[in-house]
Amino acid sequence: MSNSPISLSADLSRLKAEGFELEIVADHLVVRNVPYVNAAKQVRRGALVSTLNMAGNVTQKPDTHVIMFAGEMPCDKNGVEFIVANDKQRKPIGGDLFIDFTFSRKPTGGYPDYYEKITAYVALFESQAQAIDPNATARTWRVIENKDPDSPFQYLDSASSRAGITSASRKLKGKIAILGLGGTGSYTLDLVAKTPVPEIHLFDKDKYGQHNAFRSPGAPSIEHLRTVPFKVDHWAGIYSNMRRGIVPHPFNIDASNVELLREMDFVFICADAGSAKEAIIGKLEEWGIPFADTGMGLELVGDVLHGTLAVTTSTPSKRDHVRRRVSFTGDGHENVYAQNIQVADLNALNAAMAVIRWKKLCGFYADLRHEHFSAYTIEGNALISEERTA
Repeated sequence: MSNSPISLSADLSRLKAEGFELEIVADHLVVRNVPYVNAAKQVRRGALVSTLNMAGNVTQKPDTHVIMFAGEMPCDKNGVEFIVANDKQRKPIGGDLFIDFTFSRKPTGGYPDYYEKITAYVALFESQAQAIDPNATARTWRVIENKDPDSPFQYLDSASSRAGITSASRKLKGKIAILGLGGTGSYTLDLVAKTPVPEIHLFDKDKYGQHNAFRSPGAPSIEHLRTVPFKVDHWAGIYSNMRRGIVPHPFNIDASNVELLREMDFVFICADAGSAKEAIIGKLEEWGIPFADTGMGLELVGDVLHGTLAVTTSTPSKRDHVRRRVSFTGDGHENVYAQNIQVADLNALNAAMAVIRWKKLCGFYADLRHEHFSAYTIEGNALISEERTA
């Protein structure tokens, strides 16, 4: 997870979540695209600049009520300068950032945090701009490139800050491997890619075909399908638009190359049953790496599907159940699922069950049962949790 002040500080995260354009420049907080009125009674846009009072990378109560401004002199709707303006000299802050004025508007007791300070000054300037242009707002929701080297995301994650779960999200870390990028594996990637883990390694030797499009996320074009890409390249191309650290491997993991998993922190096994799976699991157990195996057993009775979805989790605290729960025989093609019956909803549910279990192990979700096996039966709409630890 990012170690930047914006992601670590509740007041700055709240500003970002409400659509303000925030940056940290030379240890100053900069809020760009703030509408104001100039002396000619025209609506313009400038930047508010504030010093930052920090403890480590977390903001403290602002050490001054004064704000700096980059732009023309802000005025009221009639073009009259604000009397709260102080220093009117242009000064450099850092890089290409200069401030032109400072303003002083001190509430009783000062500002408790930067959210209150920034929104107070924004309201001062914005209210006058809106008297001329009702659509003028500093909440632009502009997509801003993420320049934080500690974050895997190409653009800032405002969802976590809006939900107030930034600190919980920091628990989701480490190198993740997904073995198999079929229906369940691709949905697993979709969910894990939106967490702040630094690396996600994808393993699958197959090409992405037309049938895959009907049981995986998104909607590929017919032109893209005609290129017949490897699954791992298809998915890496899509999710690299959102984040860094997607590593495609266009081959399957088996006994000959299982060593590639040694450095992983968690492994999602979304591959079909087979003898190779037993060798993989044996090594993961030997190396103390936790993993989750997903499985889907479907049967066509008449013209109605019956079946079960299962997730078998293995951690250093409990592994004795795995060989009773996971099949190492066959290759999955004897299952009606292999006949290309389209069950994207079941794939998504199976993936969600596995990812939720991983998040519980990370401490993101509360975990009262500590189950290491869960199964959902379609016809009974029942979810069971078994193989519990103390």
